[in-house]
Amino acid sequence: MFNSMIGNCLKATLTGISLLTTMTTNADMTNTEKAAALLDSFNTGDQSAIAYINPDKYIQHNLSAADGLAGMGEVFANAPPEGFKAKVHRIFADGDYVVAHTEYDFFGPKAGFDVFRFEEGLIVEHWDNLTEITPPNPSGRTQFDGVTEIEDSEKTGDKKIAESFVNDILIDGKFDLVTNYVNAENYLQHNSGVADGLDGLTQALEYFAANDMVMVYEKAHKVLGSGNFVLTMSEGRFGKAPGSHVAFYDLFRISDGLIVEHWDVIEEIPPQSEWKNQNGKF
Repeated sequence: MFNSMIGNCLKATLTGISLLTTMTTNADMTNTEKAAALLDSFNTGDQSAIAYINPDKYIQHNLSAADGLAGMGEVFANAPPEGFKAKVHRIFADGDYVVAHTEYDFFGPKAGFDVFRFEEGLIVEHWDNLTEITPPNPSGRTQFDGVTEIEDSEKTGDKKIAESFVNDILIDGKFDLVTNYVNAENYLQHNSGVADGLDGLTQALEYFAANDMVMVYEKAHKVLGSGNFVLTMSEGRFGKAPGSHVAFYDLFRISDGLIVEHWDVIEEIPPQSEWKNQNGKF
């Protein structure tokens, strides 16, 4: 029933939703509220939520889905009978972008990040990164728990801290500078295989070296943040050397100028011959 509702809604959108009416109806909603409502429609089947997408300009960066609303319709057409589920744990806006940290039942349990770009109050572009949900890490933390409250949402300085950490430490390998960016005494880690603190990070890197594995960041494509939360979207290689081509999405919580908490999703980028759209991952 849910998939039928979404399918009918997509048809209606493609054949005649008035953008003027949509923008007037949703004039009092923020972009963050619209993105949250769209994700919640996975649970409720609310047909109206699809109207938050511009049907004439929807650029898709999930390489497993075709471009536009037609591509979204194909995904839902292949959903299981019970449909999909989505639970948003963290969500914030940065200008025309909205970032959501989401727990999915999407062809199985998934942890994910979604990024939406808005123009004139409608979604025109979407990026995401998904991975399987795993058991708690060595410190007992999951991929979703931890602080959720956005503090000082107008503050932008923490974006520079996260960007410099990715460039200096993860890309350039200047590990002697790590304490310039990370709170060594209070660093909470949500990566499935890494424990809290700098000791946990060091142990993970030693394990990689001993097992001929790599985690190489090559380029940071986007840095989006609000107050104490910053998401970086990077490209690199991960896994058994020489490593698979992957997208790294890292969410940092920053306090007093230092990173104190970290969540991430690493997803392999398929070869271009398998892409269902040509927009690229980033």
